[in-house]
Amino acid sequence: MKAPENSIRNLKGVGPAKATAYEKLGIRTTEDLLYHFPRSYENRGDVCLLCDAPEDQRCALVLTVGTEPRSARIRGRMTLLKFRAYDESGTCEITFFNQDYLKHRFLLGSTFRFWGKVQKTGKNKKSYKMLSPESEEWREDQPLPDLLPVYRLSEGLSPKLIGQNMEQVLAATATMTDPLPDHIRKERRLATLGFALRNIHNPTDYISLAAAKKRLIFDEFFLFALGLAMTREKGKEKGGAFACTAADLAPLTAQLPYELTGAQKRAIAEIRADMMTSTPMSRIVVGDVGCGKTVCAAAAMLFAVQSGRQAALMAPTVILARQHFEDLSPIFQSLGIRAELLIGATTAAKKRKIKEALLDEDPATRLPIVIGTQALLSDGVGFAAPGLIVTDEQHRFGVNQRAILSEKATHAHVLVMSATPIPRSLALALYGDLSLSRIDEMPAGRQRVDTFVVDESYRERLNGFIEKNCAEGGQVYVVCPAVEERDAEPDELLLSEIGEEAPLERAPLKAAVQYAEELKAALPTLSIGVVHGKMKSKEKESIMQSFAAGEVQVLVSTTVIEVGVNVPNACLMVVENAERFGLSQLHQLRGRVGRGKRKSYCVLMSATSLAGESTAARRLATMKATYDGFEIAEKDLALRGPGDFLSGAADEGIRQSGGVKFRLAALCDDTGLLSAAFEDARALTAADSTLASHPALRTALDRAFTLSPETIN
Repeated sequence: MKAPENSIRNLKGVGPAKATAYEKLGIRTTEDLLYHFPRSYENRGDVCLLCDAPEDQRCALVLTVGTEPRSARIRGRMTLLKFRAYDESGTCEITFFNQDYLKHRFLLGSTFRFWGKVQKTGKNKKSYKMLSPESEEWREDQPLPDLLPVYRLSEGLSPKLIGQNMEQVLAATATMTDPLPDHIRKERRLATLGFALRNIHNPTDYISLAAAKKRLIFDEFFLFALGLAMTREKGKEKGGAFACTAADLAPLTAQLPYELTGAQKRAIAEIRADMMTSTPMSRIVVGDVGCGKTVCAAAAMLFAVQSGRQAALMAPTVILARQHFEDLSPIFQSLGIRAELLIGATTAAKKRKIKEALLDEDPATRLPIVIGTQALLSDGVGFAAPGLIVTDEQHRFGVNQRAILSEKATHAHVLVMSATPIPRSLALALYGDLSLSRIDEMPAGRQRVDTFVVDESYRERLNGFIEKNCAEGGQVYVVCPAVEERDAEPDELLLSEIGEEAPLERAPLKAAVQYAEELKAALPTLSIGVVHGKMKSKEKESIMQSFAAGEVQVLVSTTVIEVGVNVPNACLMVVENAERFGLSQLHQLRGRVGRGKRKSYCVLMSATSLAGESTAARRLATMKATYDGFEIAEKDLALRGPGDFLSGAADEGIRQSGGVKFRLAALCDDTGLLSAAFEDARALTAADSTLASHPALRTALDRAFTLSPETIN
């Protein structure tokens, strides 16, 4: 059977095995390959002299061949090819293994740019060697590119093959249609799409790369904003008004061991007022971790059930769905209301019963409440009397996914919860169709978590503090920004570091996997676990549950614990490379401790100097002095831009929001770019609600919002 025209199989050198390897990276079509952006760039334009070459780090040198290459056979079939090359500061011996065919390439007197590590030998380190460096012929009239792309690979794919295939698909960008309306592109001073794609993969220089990144970020924001605008139009149908009163809440509050805060009462009153109208509610409840959003959702679910309707709550992870179910089902059960949990691991027989009960027309036997993950989006899930849809952690679901659930529950009220204290300006852009309820008051008894900012000189004392807290019966979170060591070599530029200004030198990232091993060696008496986003769900869940049960004393983690189980016994949060996190993210992490009776602390460890008025120092000082999540969010937006509100740590990958994959927007530090994209999207859809006058843009939008099957498994 012939592969589709845009299949990756149609590229040179891609057979069934290579296609499978590409598929592991999510690449099935030539367009997928175009949008498989480099993770970093080798900075070969930064040429140095031999005498200045760094040790244990690759560098670029321009050397002239000074001796004829000579080959010799050693140890059976192995051959060595050697010659000397020089610059004004010295001479280097260059050796290649089993590459005799290069003998005729390095002609005496020719000049090459070599890329590799320089070994300095001899008493005064004045002798130089390079083993199998990469080389490009150097000609004054044909300048070489400064930045060479480095791609994420999977087993079976080589950089060479990806480079060759990328060259094939990039050739088509010269004649491609740009879907962005020309007047928007010119007004916003954006590059064409063809230029952006060519320069994100093969930048002619740093400025061109920054321009390419800016255009592609704008596209992601713009398509996302268009998608939101289109789904808003679908959600304007009338629905049924609920006859719910404040008195209906009494059975629920009677079950609670605490008094509702003023902020919770205000949010519930706003929810109730919405649900009493014929226009379906679209409301987002925003507040810090532990502020009591779930009780507000429970109140809304109770209002729905008391009105003879059904309610569904969808959470982004199995861990969070289970936690919601374990927290809410006993309360509803005591009120005579049945709730069920529907996740991927639910048995086939149980799934069948839940689906049948949801579609049961008899109110006496119908299932009133279901709590689950994206399994709620699967075929066969429907509602006989839809009343309320609740989604937790809004930014982790695409608009498309929320729309699917809404379509399964037509005309239902929609309530969204988010633990990200989002700035009002950003909330209006991202959630302009949602009314906003802010819970800005914490429940009585929640203690303030003392926050300290320290550098590496405190490492030994910090280890002692971890040991002390565990010895007293407490538990500790240690959060690292990466799963493994930094993807890029020190001589590479990460795509996230590309901006209008040249990137600053950055300290290496602490990695969860390696740091867990270091802690085990330093604190051998403690039980230490590690969890990160690349682990299988069952393994991750098992370790998190062991931590919740107290079997693991120290949990080394990436930011997957932002949305995790509630562990009241956790009293210390350590964040490594704290300067690399957004302030709102740090605030959420800090909210994971201080939830029990133990005195709790948050230690922000910075690998860079905290002296002076650097941005990093000012940001971390904000964390030390400020505990209001909304104030922190506003400062974060001003200092870092919107990217931190759209993604987690680097290793968690790209979250899908609205069907549009935030490949680059999650790296954005330009708030103006987000605002411009939303402003342009609103203006365009106001003038042409179906984009009938912009067929190329409509095609791009439909393609971006096509939900792939794996996103609902």
